[in-house]
Amino acid sequence: MMRQYELVERVQQYKPDANEALLNKAYVYAMQKHGQQKRASGDPYISHPLEVAAILTDMHLDESTIAVALLHDTIEDTTATRAEIDELFGEDIGRLVEGLTKIKKLDLVTKKAKQAENLRKLLLAISDDVRVLLVKLADRLHNMRTLDHMTADKRARISEETMEIYAPLAGRMGMQDMREELEELSFRHMNPEAYETVTKRLEELSKRNEGIVKKIEAELRDLLVASGLTSAYVKGRQKKPYSVFRKMQSKSLSFEQLSDVYGFRLIVEDIPSCYRALGIVHTRWRVVPGRFKDYISTPKQNDYRSLHTTIVGPSSQRIELQIRTKRMHEIAEFGIAAHTLYKDGATNADGDILSRESNAYSWLRHTIEALAEGDSPEEFLEHTKLELFQDQVFCFTPKGKLIALPRGATPIDFAYAVHTNIGDTTVGAKINGRIMPLVTRLANGDEVDIIRSGVQVPPAAWEEIVVTGKARAAIRRATRMAIRKQYAGLGHRILERTFNRAGKIFSREAMKPALHRLGQKDVEDAIAAVGRGEMSSLDVLRAVYPDHQDERVTVKPSGDDGWFNVRSAAGMIFKIPGKTKAGHDGGHSEIDADADIGPIRGLSGNVDVKFAPTGAVPGDRIVGIMDQGNGITIYPIQSPSLQRFDDQPDRWIDVRWDLDEANKSRFMARIMVNGLNEPGTLAKVAQTVAGLDVNIRLLNTVRVAADFTEMMLEVEVWDLRQLNQLLAQMKELDCIATVRRLYE
Repeated sequence: MMRQYELVERVQQYKPDANEALLNKAYVYAMQKHGQQKRASGDPYISHPLEVAAILTDMHLDESTIAVALLHDTIEDTTATRAEIDELFGEDIGRLVEGLTKIKKLDLVTKKAKQAENLRKLLLAISDDVRVLLVKLADRLHNMRTLDHMTADKRARISEETMEIYAPLAGRMGMQDMREELEELSFRHMNPEAYETVTKRLEELSKRNEGIVKKIEAELRDLLVASGLTSAYVKGRQKKPYSVFRKMQSKSLSFEQLSDVYGFRLIVEDIPSCYRALGIVHTRWRVVPGRFKDYISTPKQNDYRSLHTTIVGPSSQRIELQIRTKRMHEIAEFGIAAHTLYKDGATNADGDILSRESNAYSWLRHTIEALAEGDSPEEFLEHTKLELFQDQVFCFTPKGKLIALPRGATPIDFAYAVHTNIGDTTVGAKINGRIMPLVTRLANGDEVDIIRSGVQVPPAAWEEIVVTGKARAAIRRATRMAIRKQYAGLGHRILERTFNRAGKIFSREAMKPALHRLGQKDVEDAIAAVGRGEMSSLDVLRAVYPDHQDERVTVKPSGDDGWFNVRSAAGMIFKIPGKTKAGHDGGHSEIDADADIGPIRGLSGNVDVKFAPTGAVPGDRIVGIMDQGNGITIYPIQSPSLQRFDDQPDRWIDVRWDLDEANKSRFMARIMVNGLNEPGTLAKVAQTVAGLDVNIRLLNTVRVAADFTEMMLEVEVWDLRQLNQLLAQMKELDCIATVRRLYE
C-alpha cells in the first residue's frame, strides 16, 4: 500500500507548488473515517482510495482532485457528512465528493432502474465539473484490477456494466489507455475462455515474430530521419486481446485471417510534419486502399487528432500507422485529463487555443441536457448507451457547418442534431443535392439539406429508425405531446358540455385555482385527464364551483302506465319504458327499468341502459346518449356514431365504469378477423379465444377472396386488457392477415 509521503512526492514531481497540507489532511481524514474497514481482498479499505489517487497522479491532476480521490467513498461508506467535508475541505471538494456518492435510498423497482439513476446522478455531477468523471473512472479502474476477490455473479455484473458504460465513456472522453485497460479487464471476466484463447494465440504469434516490431520500428525511424524528420519518434506494439477479439467478431474472421495485428505510432514536431511523414511512408511502401483517415483536419468529437493509414510495410507485414504531434499524443493517451494541464486561453504547440471545456466535455454536457428530460430511468440508460457506443460519421449543413453523428445515422438524426424544432418539422431531405429517403444511412462528407413543414408532427415510427438518443427522446416527447393534445381536445369538448348543462361557462382561467384540488400540475394536464377518462368532468365542475349542486339525470313517472319521464340536467324531458318497483306506489321516483344501470356510474335512478350494438368493455372511455323513449345508450368514445350527436349537447351524459374487484360480468365487443381460407384457420382462432378465457357469442364468416375469409366475432370479455390480449395474440397467428375491433 502506498504511503502518505509517497503520494505527496508523486504530486510534487509534476506540480512542485502543490498544497501539501491539503493532501496530508485528506489522507489523515480518509484513514480515520475508513478505520478498520476491509476490502473483499482482506486489504485495509484505505488502500482503495490511495490507489485511485495514484492513478490520477499518472494523469498529472491537481491536488484538489487527488484530495477528492482520497475522500470519494467517505460519505457513502463511513459516518462522514457533506457538511463536515465542506467545513474541513471547502464546498468545492464537498460538492465533488457528493457527486461521486451512489444513490442508495431511492425506491426503485429494478436493478436496471437503480443503475440508470446512479448513472444519471453521475452524469449530472460530471456536467458541473469534469473532475467527477476522472475520479469515477479511476475508481472503476482500480475496482476492476482487484475484481478477482469478488463472487462470480458480482464479477459478471460489474464487468458488464464496465464494458457497457464506463469503458465507452472513457473512450468518448478521449482516454484511450484507460478505455483499453477497462475493456481488457472486463473481457477477461465476461468471457474467460475467449480471453485465454486469444491471449495464447497472440503470445504464440509474438514468439514466431520475435524481433519484428523492433525491426519495423528501426526501418521506419531510419526512413524518416533520412528524409529530414530527425526528431521523429516511432513506437510499435501488438494489439490487445479484446481489440483482436472484437475485430474477429465484427468481421467474422478467424485469427489466421487477421492481417494487421501490429500498430505503430509516428510522433513528430508539428502538423506540417505529420503530412510530410505520411507522404514519405506512402512513397516508400504500398498503401492499403480505403484505409486512410484524416482526423487532424476533422477531429473526432473527443478531440482525438491523428492521421491513420495502413501499409504493406517492412517484411511484407500489413501494419497500421498513426501519425500525430506530441500534443495530439497527450490528448490521445489522457483525453480530457490532458486539458487540465493548461490554463484557459493558453496555446499549445499546434497553435490551438485551449480551454477547460474540450469538445469531448462539451459533447458530454449537451448529451446530458438532451437525455435528462422526462424519460424513465430505463429509457435514459438505453439512450446514454446509444450515445456512448457509436462510432462517428461527419456530415455538413448547406452552410458548411460540421455535424458529428453516430455511424448508421439518418437525415432524421441529422435534423435533430441541428435543432429539436428542425427535427420535429422534418418531412424530407436532400443528400448531396438529391432528394433521398429519410431512412438513408449517412456517410462521411455528406451534405444534408433538411426539408421542413410547419405542420409536421414526427411519426412515432421514427423512433425505430433513428440511432441517436437525442432524436429518440425528442420523438418520444413529441409523440406524448401530440397524444396529450388529442386527449385535451376531447376533454375540452366534454368539459364545455358539462359546464353548459350546469349553467356555467367553462374556461381554462377558471380551472387554475382548482388545480391543487384536482391533483394536477397544469390546466392542460387536467383537461387531458378528462379526455383519457382518468378524471370525471363532474369532478372538475365541483372543484371549480364547490357550491354547485349536482343536478344529475332524474326519473319520475310520466302518468302513462309503463312509461317514465327522464329529465336531463339541461331540463330536456325524455320518455323511457319501465315499471314501479314492488312495494311502492305509482308516484314514487324509484323505478325498476327494463334494463338495470349495472356497472355505470353517473346516473341516478334506475333508467333503461343499453350498450351500442358493437359493445363497450370496462377500460373503454365511455359516454351516454339519451334517446327519447329508449333510455340511455352507452358508447365507447371511439364510436363514429357519436358524430351524429355533436350538435345535440343536451343528450350527452358523462358516465364512467363503476366496477369493483368482485365483478363477475362479461361484456361484449365485436372484432373483425381476416384470415387465410384454409383448413385449420378457424380452429386456431377458436383455440386462441379459449386459451384466454374469452367466450364467443356469435360468429359469422364471409369469403371475400379466393384465399381469404372474413370472420366477424362477437366475444365476451372481462375488460379492455383481456380484449387487447386477444387482439395481440390473434395478430401473431401465421394464418391471420389482419385483426381489428369494430365500432358502430
